[in-house]
This record gives sequence, structure tokens and C-alpha cells, in this order.
Amino acid sequence: MKTLQTAFFLFVFVPLVQSAPPIQQEPFKFYDYDTDVTMGSLIHQDYEIQSKDIKKDATNVSLDTALRLQGDDSERSVKPTKDTNLPTCLLCVCLSGSVYCEEIDIEAVPPLPKETAYLYARFNKIKRIAVSDFADITTLRRIDFSGNRIEEIEDGAFSKLLLLEELSLAENRLVKLPVLPPKLTTFNANQNRIKSRGIKANAFKKLTNLAYLYLGHNALESVPLNLPESLRILHLQYNNITTITDDTFCKSNNTRYIRTRMDEIRMEGNPILLAKHVNAFSCLRTLPVGTYY
Repeated sequence: MKTLQTAFFLFVFVPLVQSAPPIQQEPFKFYDYDTDVTMGSLIHQDYEIQSKDIKKDATNVSLDTALRLQGDDSERSVKPTKDTNLPTCLLCVCLSGSVYCEEIDIEAVPPLPKETAYLYARFNKIKRIAVSDFADITTLRRIDFSGNRIEEIEDGAFSKLLLLEELSLAENRLVKLPVLPPKLTTFNANQNRIKSRGIKANAFKKLTNLAYLYLGHNALESVPLNLPESLRILHLQYNNITTITDDTFCKSNNTRYIRTRMDEIRMEGNPILLAKHVNAFSCLRTLPVGTYY
């Protein structure tokens, strides 16, 4: 019986198994170099993804940087303002007894350090000089207010400046001169609006050290009186001077008198004819510059 079963199994099922089609499978391949290529492509893909992220981040950084730089540019484009309420040595330059306050648009004399010897306050908008400006500053030797808008100087503004040697008030709007300190050697008041009545008769008489006097480009009708013997340079050009007396530079009662220190007198640009006043220059070593005929 078992033999018949075995024969039946072999006769029926074996042919069926042999006739069944084989199962299709993809062959598994081994690569020597292609494995590196495949890994390289994966690495390349990963690199591209990272590059995109980096570019995105870089774009964000560049945008932030651009905005920040734009902000910096906008800050730089704002014009700086001049704060005239700052302490003097922040507003001006203070250096070894010198104070430089030039072209900073101040409208008044700033408070000065007590050791100040030289003050340069040119080309500002100062309109007035008060007694209090120099009340506590006795060490000043030079003051330059050229190129301001000074119209008024209080009486006694310079009276305590006993060491002051040089004073410039050129290119302002003065119509009269203040009382000048006694040790002055140089005084410059060129290019103002000073008339003869704005200069007192003895304004220069006691200035025994005065050597350089500049009063050109004003509105003087006559040469100032009582000029000191120490005077070497006198500029009176481009005024409205029409008269000169024998005592303007010389001494009519002393024919031997010689003004030995006077080196230069400028009077061009005035309506006076100097040839008509020969005796007025008899004591001078050189004739004044001006119109003679």
C-alpha cells in the first residue's frame, strides 16, 4: 500500500513542481567602484541640501547685515549739531594755556580756565563782550576776536587784563573803541565801522608799549590824536580822512623833533591829498603811503 502511495506521489506532484515557472528576482550585484560612486552621490545630495541651508542662512545674514549697514549709513547721514552748552575744553581746544574756539558758532565768550594766556575765538557769532567775561582771567596775553559780529564792548571789559599785549577786534561791527589795557603792543581794529568820534582823545596816549596800530577800512574822518612815541606801524588806509594837522605826527613847536621809531604809515584810499600837508610829515623818516596829487 505504501508503495502505491509513493508511486502515486511521484507520478502526480513531481511533474507539477518541475513545470512551475521559476520566481523572478533581481540579481544582487557587488560593486568595487560603483559602491564609491553610489556613496559619493549620496554625499553630493547631502552637500547640496546643506549648501541650500547655508545659502538660506547667508541670505538672512546678508539681509541683516545690509539692514544694519543701512542703519549705520542713516546714522552717519545725520548732520552733527553744535552744542554750545558743553564745557569750554570740550567745545574748544585747550592746550598749555591756549584756548582755541575758532569757527564753532558761539555767540558769547565761553568761560575760560583761570590759567588761560592765549584766546583764539575767530570767526564765530559773538555780538557782545561783557566785563564779566574776563573778570577772573588776569593771565591773558593775547586775544583774537577777528571775524565775529561784535557791536558792543562794555566799559572796563579789558581793564583787569594788565598782562594783555595783543588784541584783535578786526572784521567786526564796532562803531567805537573800548578802553584798552596799558601794556598793549599790538591792536588790530581793521574792517569795522569806527568813526573819529568813537575814539577818545587820549585813547592811545598812555599806551607806551604800543608798536602796531591797525585801523584800516573804517570810517575815520581824521587821524587819532596823541599817538604814542612807541608806534612803529600805523595803518589808516581806506577811511574817510580829510584833514591832518602839523601836530598829528610831529610837534609844531619843536622843529628838531624826529619820530625815530615810526617805520610805516599807510593812508591810501582816503580823500586827502598828502602834498598839501608837507609840514605834517617833517619829523618822519619816511613819507606816508597815500595820494599826493
